[in-house]
Amino acid sequence: MEIILKENVQGLGFKNEIVTVKDGYGRNFLIPTGKAVVATPSAKKELAEVLKQQAHKLEKIKNDALALAAKINAVEGIKIATKVSATGAIYGSVTSLHISEELAKLGLEVDRKSIVLKDVKEIGSYKAAVKLHKDVTAEVAFEVVAEEA
Repeated sequence: MEIILKENVQGLGFKNEIVTVKDGYGRNFLIPTGKAVVATPSAKKELAEVLKQQAHKLEKIKNDALALAAKINAVEGIKIATKVSATGAIYGSVTSLHISEELAKLGLEVDRKSIVLKDVKEIGSYKAAVKLHKDVTAEVAFEVVAEEA
């Protein structure tokens, strides 16, 4: 089933994008919740017109995302202090919320949902991807250190 997304859907696509999903997912979740509409020929024509009108706005959004990505890529020395066991394993894990808070301290506002992060359960150096736009991804390096008592 082809659908047109009305908003960004994590793991599926971005707003005003035509994607193919299984019939049940589209009919039972995406369409009733208002996240998508069926991609009929008339809906595709309407989407093309909307995209044509928004081309200038989208270019500005992409340029803003590129500028923010450059700032994020330039960030160095992010340290996340956490409680650590005697073996070096941390209690809990470091999440995208921790990274978002550290970036906010540096004046870079990033939505925590746009940060992609592998499981961080030990002390060490890691990298996280920040998806700012469908074409723009930044990478932030951070270090997990033991919390000083």
